[in-house]
Amino acid sequence: MEEIDPRERFDIVLAMEVVEHVTDVGMFLKRCASMLKPNGLMVVSTLNRNWKSFALAIVGAEYVLRWLPRGTHEWNKFVTPDELTKYLLDNRLVITEQTGVVYSPFADKWSLSSDMDVNYMVVAEGMV
Repeated sequence: MEEIDPRERFDIVLAMEVVEHVTDVGMFLKRCASMLKPNGLMVVSTLNRNWKSFALAIVGAEYVLRWLPRGTHEWNKFVTPDELTKYLLDNRLVITEQTGVVYSPFADKWSLSSDMDVNYMVVAEGMV
């Protein structure tokens, strides 16, 4: 991996709804982490890998509600919170905050939640 120019390092790096689409999550997050300034923050949002995420994010969102084109997601590429934690720790990042993101069809609204079964977000800080 080529070295990042220190002038191209950032206080915050966002990886929002992309991790579940990359081929090599470890390499992707390594590259993202290399672009952080010391004590920088990385914010990651992604999909958990379990039966509930398959039912809601793939069957529900792609096939029933048609919010997304069919085939947008591959369930085997979803990343569990434990896997994401390991990838971040491998890159000297420690999770400081985490939350679930849930959709309420009755209110037609997305909100933060303790339920990380389907969508979730983490904030990780670089260790010095």
